[in-house]
Amino acid sequence: MTKACPYPSSIDTSNATGPNSWLYLLERFDVGVVHLDQALHVVGMNDYARRSLPVGDKLPFGKIVTDFHPEAAKAKVKFLLGQADCPVNNAPPMAMMINIPERVLLIKVSKIGDMQGATTGYTLVFYDITEVVSKEGSAESKRKSLDAGEKRQLRKIPTIKQNRVMLVDVPSVSFIRSEGHYTWVHTAQGGQFCNITIGDLESRLDPHLFLRVHRSYIVNLAQVDEIVRDDGRMSLRMMGSTPVEIPVSRASMAKLMEQLGLGDTVNLKN
Repeated sequence: MTKACPYPSSIDTSNATGPNSWLYLLERFDVGVVHLDQALHVVGMNDYARRSLPVGDKLPFGKIVTDFHPEAAKAKVKFLLGQADCPVNNAPPMAMMINIPERVLLIKVSKIGDMQGATTGYTLVFYDITEVVSKEGSAESKRKSLDAGEKRQLRKIPTIKQNRVMLVDVPSVSFIRSEGHYTWVHTAQGGQFCNITIGDLESRLDPHLFLRVHRSYIVNLAQVDEIVRDDGRMSLRMMGSTPVEIPVSRASMAKLMEQLGLGDTVNLKN
């Protein structure tokens, strides 16, 4: 599953009425609403949520909400619900991929209380932002990609900054660093937290431009400034005012040289 925020304010705040403005996009988004009881069982949802989530004989009402999500996303959903139950924190938006169907969602969970403030359940609200963050293509190319089981490439990466969803243009990304189930997306402006795993991001980025050179790092090949070798180890120095070196695993060295067009000119053993 994916990310949640009822205010995608970082999309374009310079023009509040244009076709790319946050207000215009907010008005276009259908809103999915799911109500949960204290035991985190689904007790109701609106029509859009029914169409978007795998509701049916396999996953009927009454199942715990995490059954709606792929295994890799369940820990994030539980974390979201835990944050919603915290009396001092405003739960941050979460970014997750949902695989049935292959969509990108913005999700927010709020705790619901009675007159005395005791928790009676939760409300989960989500927006489908797939069209906003995915690369555009012809209807025919989209159909062929779906038929081949390919995932749609991202043109923007949803990140979180001060409880706001910031959409980062993919070409501006220098490198991505994994941190457990989450990632940090680094640009010239610094790093921003992202709830999407490095594996999900790897599968959604252009493989001709981005390469996973280490289990914890993906680099933008266009922003590699220098190859550093030391005693059989290799790292990449990225462009920018502050030098950053990214380790390269031995298993990735040959593919990196090939992607950079240096496969026949650089001796990897040196």
